[in-house]
Amino acid sequence: MSDLTALLPDGTSFDFWEVEPVFDAELHVDPGHPSASDDNDGSEAAPLKTIGRAAELAMPGTRVRIHAGVYRECVRPARGGTDPAHMISYEAFGDGPVVIRASEQVCDFKPSTGWRLRGWGDTRDLSCMRVYAHELDPDMFRGYNPFCAVNILHDRLFIEYDKTDMTPYLNRRGCVFCDGRPLHQVALYNQLSEREDAYWVEANGQTVHFRLAGDDNPNNHAIEITVREQCFAPKTPFLSYIRVKGLVCEHAATGAPVPQRGAISCNRGHHWIIEDCQVNWSNAVAIDVGNECWHHEIVPGQVIGHSVVRGCTIRDAGVCGIAGLFATHMLIEDNVIEGTGWQRMELSWEAGAIKLHNSVGGLIRRNVFKNTLRADHLWLDCGNENNRITSNLFLNGIEQREAIFIECTKDGVNLIDNNVIWNVEGRFDPAKVPVEPGSSGWYKLREDESINGYGIYCEGTDRLIVAHNLIARCRHSGYYAKPVGFRMGGWQRGGTSRKAKILNNIFYDCGEAAIVFPTIDNMSEGNLFLCMDGGYLRVMYPEPETCLDLPTWQEFNGFDLTGQHAWFGLELDEDAMVLRTCERHDSPFDAPGPPCKIALARAPGEVRGAPAVACVPGDYHGNPRPAGDALPGPFAEWKDALPL
Repeated sequence: MSDLTALLPDGTSFDFWEVEPVFDAELHVDPGHPSASDDNDGSEAAPLKTIGRAAELAMPGTRVRIHAGVYRECVRPARGGTDPAHMISYEAFGDGPVVIRASEQVCDFKPSTGWRLRGWGDTRDLSCMRVYAHELDPDMFRGYNPFCAVNILHDRLFIEYDKTDMTPYLNRRGCVFCDGRPLHQVALYNQLSEREDAYWVEANGQTVHFRLAGDDNPNNHAIEITVREQCFAPKTPFLSYIRVKGLVCEHAATGAPVPQRGAISCNRGHHWIIEDCQVNWSNAVAIDVGNECWHHEIVPGQVIGHSVVRGCTIRDAGVCGIAGLFATHMLIEDNVIEGTGWQRMELSWEAGAIKLHNSVGGLIRRNVFKNTLRADHLWLDCGNENNRITSNLFLNGIEQREAIFIECTKDGVNLIDNNVIWNVEGRFDPAKVPVEPGSSGWYKLREDESINGYGIYCEGTDRLIVAHNLIARCRHSGYYAKPVGFRMGGWQRGGTSRKAKILNNIFYDCGEAAIVFPTIDNMSEGNLFLCMDGGYLRVMYPEPETCLDLPTWQEFNGFDLTGQHAWFGLELDEDAMVLRTCERHDSPFDAPGPPCKIALARAPGEVRGAPAVACVPGDYHGNPRPAGDALPGPFAEWKDALPL
């Protein structure tokens, strides 16, 4: 049976280039072996001590087998493979975790003196507080001291300084970990009196002061400080046909993109396979797969992308989980990306669990995005063509403006199908939401822009297909689009956000609207509007905007002639990872008066099928949909408990 999740919007199948590699050489790395030495031949009986030494020796067709241990080094491959059958593979042997850590454990702590712990006017009793200092050893840093460098890197032109708190941008890249958990960096020494588990860096970046929980002594804990920018990254760009498998990379002192430099970095190479890896607590970027930045000279015939990121777990990346610029034909599948964005640097415009630019022919499928903070789960930025985003779970966007952002994409078609988007809180200042007492808001002609929180958000993106998704509990709306008239250069044009096709989706319990079109020059058909009330179907231009219910949406716009309205509940069990239906005992529209004139399905079994979407023949699980009409949403059939 063909892989229904691999079909791209143009009808072709994704180009799977992988073959079973042929290894004619093998190197073992095992620092726990009594005979380990970098002078050895790398056999299992005489293993190497460091991965870096293996990276110097490995030739195309070499498999580097890495035994369990904590490796405090940055691996710098000297060369890549030659083709898919003759890669260089760096992989865990299987006898325990292989952890590459960009930090070093330190000791030699002393009480912090000479600095004011008390702020101006502070009269608290601070006598019980204990702050300790550690002087950094210059020999640990070897040319890169993250405690001397601020988070923000070279390209600062896009930051709207008047709209953002610059503190996280100007914090130091160096992190401090206590028993594996990061301490919180503060900007001023006296702020250590305001919270435990915090640290402060002196101006010259040579001494770190920190306060632990319970004002405990650091000698009772394992204290680690970041000393290296990356964990696995070629020094020479364009090395290709490299596989990284089963490694754990932690504590990378990366800076905020751009350039995009991750704990694991392809450094502009192509045809990499990064699979079954973990990346934990990267200061900014976890994995980079593209051209790093847009300032590099374009090399004629240069290939970027064609890489695979599969089965990885990325936790707590400060700014971005997977970053790629001009990375084409990417396969990103079966990953879990959780806790991205804790640096709160979303207005650097490079923040997201996945952030790709100019993606062409990409397949992003079966990933789980969880608890992304003040950043998008997925952002495709400018010039994206023939990409498919399918069978992903987007869960809990915390203070998040949108779950999926497709930006300024004016050529070709992109497809978002069979995904579950659940709980997009919105990122806005509640104090700026206007209060409209009485009937003052009834006759306004323009929607206020102070509230956001979108499932799928488009700026200047044409021809997008959004089909068979469940988009639920978005603070503002499930689908929102607007034109971008003046983002253009050279022979380019502005984006219209027209000719979108919103087909056979379920919109559930979204706060303001299900669909917000900029103009009528779009298409909506076969959607199920579940527990939506008010004017939840909107066309913004020409003014004044219209806010409609399903019957008037059908009458005045000819949209969703096979659309339906329903009134039953959905519950998502995060622990069991299942979706369940439940009855709702409240009334639609929550108002007394005559019975609702809109036909309502009160249970999933009452929902009718709608004309099938030809480009989406399978469901969330990759199973074919039955012939004929298809149920709206990502599942071919409803059950009491649907696994996610």
